Amino acid sequence: MRLTFYSGGWLYAALVAPILLLILIFFYLPVGLAFYWSFFLEQPFGGGAQFVGFDNFARLLGDAGFWAAARRSLVFMLVSSGLGLAAALALALAADRGLKMSRLARNVLIWPKAISVVSIGVIFTFIFNPFLGIFAPVNALFPGLWNPRIDGTQAFATVVLAQVWHSLPFNFIILLSGLQTIPDTLVRAAAMDGAGPWRRMRDLQLPLLTPQLFLTFVLEFIGAAVEPFGLIDTMTHGGPGDATSLLIYKIYTDGFQAYDLSGASAQTVLLMLMVIAMVLLQFRLERHVKYER
Repeated sequence: MRLTFYSGGWLYAALVAPILLLILIFFYLPVGLAFYWSFFLEQPFGGGAQFVGFDNFARLLGDAGFWAAARRSLVFMLVSSGLGLAAALALALAADRGLKMSRLARNVLIWPKAISVVSIGVIFTFIFNPFLGIFAPVNALFPGLWNPRIDGTQAFATVVLAQVWHSLPFNFIILLSGLQTIPDTLVRAAAMDGAGPWRRMRDLQLPLLTPQLFLTFVLEFIGAAVEPFGLIDTMTHGGPGDATSLLIYKIYTDGFQAYDLSGASAQTVLLMLMVIAMVLLQFRLERHVKYER
């Protein structure tokens, strides 16, 4: 029986109109307003705006606090993306080899994706609590050895680990799917030629997995620029001593606590340009990705 689909472009447009409207309202409109406000001196409680051109950007580029937050953001993006990709790859390789209980592990590793960022922040705050968490016995023997509330490096590390755990399910699914598309005959042939597990992974699986590795790293890198806001707001509030105040959180504090709407908008534009520049650089390196098999 022949199926007859709806005809007429207006019907297709009506079906996609709701999602396009949501994207326009919640993405393109805020981005446009951020660009607009970055060139004006906005009053925090209304009362008009004054055009100042690039003065907001000049003020930020001369602010040491902005550069410190930008460096922390870049370090966070690189470290969390690298660790997240490495952890997901190790788990995907283990699951693909069919180890004991690997089928159950595949399902369990997907569950964290259903947990909100705020809940993850609360959980990790309790886990790494110096008096109630996993390091409580260590602190009982060596008082003050672990306390992310006053140690900036430790606080930064806890946020990184929370971000890695949050991004693990998506990366795991993509990499495991890529491994399962590699013909099993190639792996068996390499094993028959005397290649061990490490040699097969290095010379066979990883080169054929480069498209998935590239995709997950780019998406993880972009997500690490904006997703940590919920983690920082529930775990550290940017402290101690601004050690975890990434650029995305500094935008929030400057805009909604210091009421510097113009400065926050300019920082939003600069963060967007920084992410775009880093992604373009990654795509320049895409020539090392092998799509043919």
